[in-house]
Amino acid sequence: MTYRILLVEDDRQIREVIEDYFSAKSEGEINIVTAEDGDKGLSLINGEEFDLIMLDIMLPGIDGFSLCREIRSKSIVPVLFLTARGREEDILYGYELGCDDYIVKPFSPAELFAKVNALLKRAKGMVIEKELVCGDIQMNLITLQVTAKGKPTELAPKEFALLKYLMEHKNWVIDRDTLLNKIWGIDYFGSDRVVDNHIKKLRKALGDAGGQIKTVITKGYKLTE
Repeated sequence: MTYRILLVEDDRQIREVIEDYFSAKSEGEINIVTAEDGDKGLSLINGEEFDLIMLDIMLPGIDGFSLCREIRSKSIVPVLFLTARGREEDILYGYELGCDDYIVKPFSPAELFAKVNALLKRAKGMVIEKELVCGDIQMNLITLQVTAKGKPTELAPKEFALLKYLMEHKNWVIDRDTLLNKIWGIDYFGSDRVVDNHIKKLRKALGDAGGQIKTVITKGYKLTE
């Protein structure tokens, strides 16, 4: 079986070391596709299928944290951070965003290869939840299709990410700060009114089923059955 792995890394030497090592050790079973900046990485993520994605954090263009957030809004593909940022808060934030592993540079190619193989084997064997359901709203996590009262619903990326988070935490009261951090990231400095605006758009897109998203005064929002 062959695997396709995306490596988003701006250091040419690191890209070449990983490509050469993985090609030799896997005897051609692992194909590394590379991107030298975050924008190219995002284009590949949106346009192609990969079995695993390795991300640097400090990238030209879109940073690795933002790429991971984008990936997790629509995919369960394993994500591994490969970065010089070794502060505890960075590592914890990486896992909070949904990464599967976090390696701090400098690293051993042998260790990286072992971790990647473990993630690939785990992903191959695990049972994946294919659908989220809450009342009249359904979200297929494989096709990324959302239906409301049986009708297909087109959502913009932020609305999709918001709905996914609410469905994963249905009947929980989620405050605006939490939604800002989870969907827009901790580096977002705008008003929390952006959450209200996107919730309004989400309700409209869901039609009658949008009424399942309840406003909890002074607290936030809750998705109910």
